[in-house]
Amino acid sequence: MLNVIPQTLRHCQGVSRRSFLQVGALGGLGLSLPSFLAAKAQASGTPSTSSGDVNCIVIWTQGGTSHHDTFDPKPQAPVSVKGEFGVIDTAVPGVQFTEIVPRMAKELNRFGLLRGWNPKNGSHGVADQYVLSGHKFNPAIHYPTMGSVVSHQLGFKSAMPPYIQLGSSLDRRFGGGSPGILGLEHGAFDVLSDPNAQNFVVRDITPPNNMAMDRVDRRKKMLSAVDGLQRSSSLQPQAFDALDEHYSTALKMITADETRRAFEIDKEDPKLRDAYGRNKFGQSCLLARRLIESGVRFVTLTDGGWDTHQNNFASLKNNRVPPVDQALPQLLTDLEDRGMLSNTLVVWLTDFGRTPKVNSASGRDHWADAGFIVMAGAGVPGGSVVGATDDEGGRPIRNEYFTEDVVATIYHKLGLPSDLHVYAPDGRPVNLVGGKLIREWV
Repeated sequence: MLNVIPQTLRHCQGVSRRSFLQVGALGGLGLSLPSFLAAKAQASGTPSTSSGDVNCIVIWTQGGTSHHDTFDPKPQAPVSVKGEFGVIDTAVPGVQFTEIVPRMAKELNRFGLLRGWNPKNGSHGVADQYVLSGHKFNPAIHYPTMGSVVSHQLGFKSAMPPYIQLGSSLDRRFGGGSPGILGLEHGAFDVLSDPNAQNFVVRDITPPNNMAMDRVDRRKKMLSAVDGLQRSSSLQPQAFDALDEHYSTALKMITADETRRAFEIDKEDPKLRDAYGRNKFGQSCLLARRLIESGVRFVTLTDGGWDTHQNNFASLKNNRVPPVDQALPQLLTDLEDRGMLSNTLVVWLTDFGRTPKVNSASGRDHWADAGFIVMAGAGVPGGSVVGATDDEGGRPIRNEYFTEDVVATIYHKLGLPSDLHVYAPDGRPVNLVGGKLIREWV
């Protein structure tokens, strides 16, 4: 739990009565939102550089999803390479996927596939930093994740935070998923609860123990009364002004209609919820769509369990792939039906690929030279399959692109400049875009 009472609230006799009322007004609600309150103030003076106001949903399958066993099969290779799965035709003539992604195959015309991705990395933790920021881990410069950059550059457009992360399947050892040099105010608002749960609630937004909002109003009035008395003798009026703005923003967030509506996933048509899949991944995809509708600019949806050193084929077929194969095409269909796909970029990212050779445990190990990227919406041409790997799926042999290029393309789609740079706390300019655009998608 982060501290929501800044040091400016202390005087020579300790914590003021005002601070206790603020704890009662906000802490009693389970609210710990200093990141987004400061971000709101800072972002209010930051003009948007995105002419199309494009939003983004990133799906992060932590562990390294096998490209061989999903979107880049090698049916003519030996069994030790091609593995246990057969292949099926897709909506694009001449392109085949494995048999465990039938809906993705059927819906290929809705998304683009990059088969020429070279991750240049085969280590967990480092991958979370590298893939989600476009920069390899550097202990001297903590590069921010994409969602934090969007928060910093584009700011709030509603009462909702600009950057939300669903789930906790993200390795932060090397700064993955973190705001880095941009500061905590641009970190993700984490939603850790399962949207498929019957009693789904969001910590820090849902009042505890069914606290009625009239109690919130009473606490706001009490705070205002004490505030008027203490302001007259305060030596730090500007600090109080800033603090009040932050707390006002917090209260606006938890009382705003769009906040309440965004998380009321139970109000969705049961048939649509069924179409996404009644599981954590499926309902997280549905929630991501709702968040984008409510004014969130960037959503990262995390899903763990993809590090398949053992039982790769059983794990993918029975557990990991089916929820994604159902929910991701449904998300694209739903966005298109609502007229949102043109201004919502959807990207499936993962750590790296898996080894061409199946190991003795019926698994595949880390592979740093080849993998896949899925991208849809915001003008990405559906049905475009970019690049190719060799006969064993070991390395790209055509239209090779790197992680920096993927991130540069995402920023381009979101309307951020190609020379985007920010300043580190010590005043050094830091370039955030280090790659070239995937020309087939722009």
